[in-house]
Amino acid sequence: MTILITILYSLSLLYIFLFSLGQLHLTWIYIHDQKSKKNVPPALKDYPIVTVQLPIFNEKYVVERLLDAISKFNYPKDKLEIQILDDSTDETTEIIQRRLMELKSLGLDIKLVHREDRTGYKAGALAHGLGFARGEFIAIFDADFIPAPDFLIKTLPYFSIKVGVVQTRWGHINREYSILTQLQAFGLDAHFSIEQMARKAAGSFINFNGTCGVWRKSCIEDAGGWSADTLTEDLDLSYRAQLKGWEFLYLEEIVTPGELPVIMPAIKSQQYRWNKGAAETARKNFGKVWRSRLPLKNKIHAFFHLFNSSVFVFLLIASLLSVPMLFIKQQHPEVAWLFHLGIVFLLGFFSITVFYWVATKRFYLESPRKTFFSLYPRFLIVSMGLSLHNGLAVLEGLIGRKTAFVRTPKFNVTNKKESLLGNSYIRLQITGGALIEGLLSIYFIFGIAAGVWLRDGGLIFFHVMLALGFGSVFYFSVKTSFHA
Repeated sequence: MTILITILYSLSLLYIFLFSLGQLHLTWIYIHDQKSKKNVPPALKDYPIVTVQLPIFNEKYVVERLLDAISKFNYPKDKLEIQILDDSTDETTEIIQRRLMELKSLGLDIKLVHREDRTGYKAGALAHGLGFARGEFIAIFDADFIPAPDFLIKTLPYFSIKVGVVQTRWGHINREYSILTQLQAFGLDAHFSIEQMARKAAGSFINFNGTCGVWRKSCIEDAGGWSADTLTEDLDLSYRAQLKGWEFLYLEEIVTPGELPVIMPAIKSQQYRWNKGAAETARKNFGKVWRSRLPLKNKIHAFFHLFNSSVFVFLLIASLLSVPMLFIKQQHPEVAWLFHLGIVFLLGFFSITVFYWVATKRFYLESPRKTFFSLYPRFLIVSMGLSLHNGLAVLEGLIGRKTAFVRTPKFNVTNKKESLLGNSYIRLQITGGALIEGLLSIYFIFGIAAGVWLRDGGLIFFHVMLALGFGSVFYFSVKTSFHA
């Protein structure tokens, strides 16, 4: 058992180390890409027909805000089709119906497509609407986003003949709502700057992020269409399309603001879907990537892209085994070299730090240093605390266990003055997972005590972060909960 624990602990640390080096490499590519000159295409002269798809499921608090934004698009009305793909089972459908006549009176070609059978969830709704969409291009927006009136005017010029997708960057209308929204924005900004931009600059796979982007209809059809066999239908279709030779563009300078989840259960719902779906997509598509004729560099980038959520599995394993490793070290001094290698893994921590520092400088121009040192430690701590929840989601995806698509509820709140009281998507609930997170916080407090008792301080800082991480996630999880 001692040998098994030591091997698993070592392999977990090695994977985390390699993952961090991958993030450092993306950072290096991103920095160099910022020095290159970007070509801006000429303005639109011909206006192609565009279908705007709005997948909706129980979005009564935000659906009107979305419809208002879409109705303000400054695009020729005879070239614009709007599909409200509504699978709702609550009063959302009635809200849409009340607005429909008003929107049609503006001269908009807008249709309510209501499915009683929610087969395929979001992927099913998109595929259903695509079957009778008249647009050459398909713009997709989730209910919690507010696209600008000139969104289509700015994105469509980038479609050359081989471009299948143009993706824009997410903004955050409620970034300052709470520490939870600040931390989410901090992490997402790094993804939407360094990861997307660097992968594109390296000629590697990038992905449509499910919303705030435009597809060429023929690209969707050529890649096999939307599929509901993973929880991240966007990532799955992105890989199938790029394996077919389609080019994806990411426009960092075009921002589409959206609403971040404001409570921990909603964050967990979103994280579960993203992490499990990514693992399902990796299971489905990585073999095709590896067998392709792509350069080895692109295959390695694709591996860390598709399997990046697996870092939570290895973080969880390393964390759980770090406490018994303290006692193993005492009984078997010959394995002490593992702890002496800490200087190597400090390089991994340095890599991740550089990754987020560069992103912070990009998005927090007024006070990057203050923002970084305020948010980065807390972001790491909460990420550690989510390793149980996210790690289990990844494992479910890798072994092929299927579960339903669970929506992330939106509340239409942007500041603390807007109360969540009376919101029908929220109810008090303490889940088994939250209780385990509370117990893990106690477990790592024991790890701190064990380090003091054994006079071995090598892992105390790590265990402090884990205790705080699981403790904070437990606190925010039991504070309030939701149902969708």
